[in-house]
Amino acid sequence: MFSEDKDNNIENSSNEESIEEASVEEIAAAEVPQEVAAEVPVEEAPEEEVAAEAPLEEKEIDPQLFDFIIGKKLGMTSIFLENGTSVPCTIIEAGPCKITQVKTSDKDGYSALQVGFGLKKNPTKSDQGHFSKANLKDSLKVLKEFKTEENSQDLLGSEILVNSFSEGEYVTVTGKSKGKGFAGHMKRHNFGGGRASHGKNSVMRKAGSVGAGTWPGRVWPGTRMAGRMGGDKVTVENLKVVKVDNNKNLLFVKGAIPGPSKSIVYIEK
Repeated sequence: MFSEDKDNNIENSSNEESIEEASVEEIAAAEVPQEVAAEVPVEEAPEEEVAAEAPLEEKEIDPQLFDFIIGKKLGMTSIFLENGTSVPCTIIEAGPCKITQVKTSDKDGYSALQVGFGLKKNPTKSDQGHFSKANLKDSLKVLKEFKTEENSQDLLGSEILVNSFSEGEYVTVTGKSKGKGFAGHMKRHNFGGGRASHGKNSVMRKAGSVGAGTWPGRVWPGTRMAGRMGGDKVTVENLKVVKVDNNKNLLFVKGAIPGPSKSIVYIEK
């Protein structure tokens, strides 16, 4: 009997508490007018976070606007034309490149575009700060300036691809020639050497005299002598573009270009 009474008392007390809570909520809801409830602001994400999460839209720029690109020499091969002629070609991995800085005549004294190519493995903080101005996440390894009249700030961060070039065009390629170490007069400067007859002894590959005696009494600066050969900046002009592979970013140029394989070259129309 006593247990049943206790259970009934507990149930009654719980029902009374639930009724009181419900009544409090109804009163609170009734007291708040609908206009005030509609004016309650909804928490929104900050504009900075929304802008950071939104992906950057790539700028659509006419590829024919650029007449330069940076590439890497891959090697040489031969291509057969439609008439069956075999043409020796150099394969260049041209681009993709990014415009990392725009220089103007008012601010820098000349008009040019700074172009970057290749990824840098261990960039410094100064590198990251420089490329962040162009909205680039990665730091680029090779930087080169090309003078141009088109220097709009809208070009900053845009991409240069191999589709800027077409078959049949003529380009100029600049690179660093192969280093051949220390070389003699004949190999380095194409000297003819001395006579091998009439009593000559061990002078066949000598350079001969390098200056006068009493005056000036010294060797003139710039005299062609033996020394380190190669490793110079070399430019080859009027190379014909035989083929362009837009899918693999490959440029096939007729003939040879300076530098060993995997060396950086600069291509201009």
